[in-house]
Amino acid sequence: MQSLTKRQPGGNRPQQGSSAFFEELLDNLYDGVYYVDLDRRITYWNKAAETITGYSRQEILGKKCSDNILRHVDERGTCLCLNTCPLAHTIADGQPRQISVYLHHKEGHRLPVLVRVSPLRNGRGRILGAVEIFSDNSEMVAALQRLQELQHLAYLDTLTSIANRRYLEVFLEARFNELSRFGWVFGLLLADIDHFKEVNDRYGHQAGDLMLQVVARTMAKNCRSFDLVGRWGGDEFMGIFSHLGKLQNLKTMTERLRTLTAKSSIPWRGHSISVTLSLGAAMVRPEDTADSLTQRVDQLLYESKRDGGNCLHLL
Repeated sequence: MQSLTKRQPGGNRPQQGSSAFFEELLDNLYDGVYYVDLDRRITYWNKAAETITGYSRQEILGKKCSDNILRHVDERGTCLCLNTCPLAHTIADGQPRQISVYLHHKEGHRLPVLVRVSPLRNGRGRILGAVEIFSDNSEMVAALQRLQELQHLAYLDTLTSIANRRYLEVFLEARFNELSRFGWVFGLLLADIDHFKEVNDRYGHQAGDLMLQVVARTMAKNCRSFDLVGRWGGDEFMGIFSHLGKLQNLKTMTERLRTLTAKSSIPWRGHSISVTLSLGAAMVRPEDTADSLTQRVDQLLYESKRDGGNCLHLL
């Protein structure tokens, strides 16, 4: 967005009421903000938008949101930027909108954001474009608290910065104690990266490490604050999900993680490496132990691998 009012000679800050003044205010927000014109061409991109997405102003200004840079998808993996863009609908009908979506970060992982869209009008009420305000919706405070706890207890996987196997075992034991005392059921997930050895062989171990990090971030950032995702070992991840109520809720959560991972990609030396997961998941049974539940879920994971990968087997 171009400034419409010049700065006062000798002044260091823009005049209150000027376009530059409001841009400076927007640059100090924690929420991402950007403007589009009637062609959905991006004319303004604030500093928080840079921080949240990883894309600088220089990379974004002048591009159209329909160029699908952020590749917004819903929890079913449906691409919104091309067909069901909330910006396009607001420009067309002048109605504000709010929606939770998952954007594609520059580093490759998926990030949940809350998007709010409003029309931009001139003094006569004519629509000139739209403004989108978006904020990180991944319960950052809870995540930071958990990170501090993990670091303090040395329960953090050094490569992926999520829980390691030791912490997963402690967390799983706590859920079994709750099951015994209160009858609180929970779900367990095991996920394995498809064709991971081929990625290491073709692109090298650094690319493989980056893939592990992207999968870890995608899974960890798209779980609830009281769930836990960690690295079980190698290219295998575990998720422990509390307060589910029924099997369908476990299916919804784990299928969402599968879909969002499949919609992620790993930028590597001019290549875009796709990544998919094979998953097995099950609800705990009253007679289960940690070993019996893990073995049952591992068998379901094996069935997903046997069926070609990028799928979920649930019991």
